[in-house]
Amino acid sequence: MRVLVTGASGFVGSRLAPALEEAGHEVRAMTRHPDTYSGAGTPVPGDVGDEASLRTALADCEAAYYLVHSLDSADFQEKDAAAARSFARAAADAGVRRIIYLGGLGNDSDDLSAHLRSRRQVERLLGETGVPVTALRAGIVVGHGGVSWEMTRQLVAHLPAMVTPRWVHTRTQPIAVADVVRYLVGVLGAPEAEGRAFDVGGPEVLEYLEMLTRVAEIQGRRLLIVPVPLLSPKLSSYWLSLVTDVDVQTGRSLIDSMTNEVVVKDDSIRRVVPFEPMTYDEAVLTALGERARDRREARAATTGLVG
Repeated sequence: MRVLVTGASGFVGSRLAPALEEAGHEVRAMTRHPDTYSGAGTPVPGDVGDEASLRTALADCEAAYYLVHSLDSADFQEKDAAAARSFARAAADAGVRRIIYLGGLGNDSDDLSAHLRSRRQVERLLGETGVPVTALRAGIVVGHGGVSWEMTRQLVAHLPAMVTPRWVHTRTQPIAVADVVRYLVGVLGAPEAEGRAFDVGGPEVLEYLEMLTRVAEIQGRRLLIVPVPLLSPKLSSYWLSLVTDVDVQTGRSLIDSMTNEVVVKDDSIRRVVPFEPMTYDEAVLTALGERARDRREARAATTGLVG
């Protein structure tokens, strides 16, 4: 198929575009800076805040992947809702047959955080103009460059001990970014996935506390964690910005969501796209290996050994 990938230079999109090409699809990589884009696919200019540019980017595409969000903005809910409405209108006008969206896990009956409510709202808005939406709902996605993973890795790397809120005991079901990409590619060729929402996760349900301690163990570090009941999300986000490079607004949005349990309730995706996802330890080792490789290549480039 001819497929548009929004956010093609992002954490997931930069991995999805080459995987789609490898599967035989023609990829249009939507970016605000096509002149500097160096990833897979044919770069096309586009911005979810500019509906006219979306219509041009989506022209003649049979399917489109929606992978963008505004989590680093204080008004991200309004921005993401407006962008989803624009994309849905443009996709319908262009005759797109399916939108595939990567959203967030979370039980609708819970008091969802603003971040998770926004993800669910975007999912609904994308389908408002009649284009069938396939939604994959994920929790923590583990991979080099991902914000949630970088937050975890940097906390472990920078602190021998940490005082944490009660959310460290919230359960989640992390998934490797490579497995998210396999699901995203797989549902494109599965007619039975059209118009459905799927929970996606790795094989293990872990508390955030377990995730932190296992990353420390894998790296041969000792980590002391002391949960306290009175560390508010606002204070947590400021603390996070001091010890990691995650900005305060993004940190606040992510921490707010950590009070919600995000685990797979329906594993029907395993029958639509059958494979065995990586364990958490395997995903961590892969992410650490990718980071080490990128650092080596960057050092080599600066010393004139590459390029």
